[in-house]
Amino acid sequence: MLLVVDIGNTNITLGVFDDNELLGPFRMTTHKPRTSDEYGFELAGLLKARGIQPEKIEDVIISSVVPGMMHSFQNAVMKYFNKKPLVVGPGVKTGIRLAQTNPREVGADRIVDAVAAYELYGGPVLAIDFGTATTYDLILADGTFAAGVICPGIRIGAKALCEGTSKLPEVEIKKVDTVLARDTISSIQAGIVFGYIGQTEYIIERMKQEAGIPDLKVVATGGLGKIIAEQTDKIDIYNVNLTLQGLQIIYRKMKQQQSRGQA
Repeated sequence: MLLVVDIGNTNITLGVFDDNELLGPFRMTTHKPRTSDEYGFELAGLLKARGIQPEKIEDVIISSVVPGMMHSFQNAVMKYFNKKPLVVGPGVKTGIRLAQTNPREVGADRIVDAVAAYELYGGPVLAIDFGTATTYDLILADGTFAAGVICPGIRIGAKALCEGTSKLPEVEIKKVDTVLARDTISSIQAGIVFGYIGQTEYIIERMKQEAGIPDLKVVATGGLGKIIAEQTDKIDIYNVNLTLQGLQIIYRKMKQQQSRGQA
């Protein structure tokens, strides 16, 4: 069994691949800082509660955008699973060529999503991740990570609205029936959801236009991405497990590379 872990700014999302079957996903809140024992105990306990024994885990791969917690988390994996985890980072062969001005600035989560979108659906493809930040990443037909856009995530926008005003409350993020809202709660919900739908559609169309790829395939992921994907025909595919599948793909590529190096 392969344990795949994506450490984001808000949540740690993980799953276990038993061959090609994904058990999960499971989520933990990204608390920082925590000790390796705290991470290990919660991680092992979460898997045990789902009937997955830690000793069944044969390998672990991690992507992270939170460098400050990696030392403790890696130690947790080594102590509680007796495995040295593979970490997605500079130098890892993914099959994706980064054409960015500074490739080391590209987050591991974006690379993983790009790999998954390209390998599962082919290129050219636009991978959108509705996470703490919303990212739009263009991968060309030859596997080149050509360009990207980063926007504040849906929850960040909603939180900023609440914290930056004296009388507006924090609300549940959900689609309302009409943009013609008649009360404060639904007015905020309409603004957040319809506003992000409009942003999404505009950025997709602008990227298609500037890239000269009118038939660009668009794949979305992220916890709140489903709300947006269901309300626009600009998104072709919504895959909630895109990042975890990308980690499995990268793991296999790394193992193949190691096998060739030892041959």
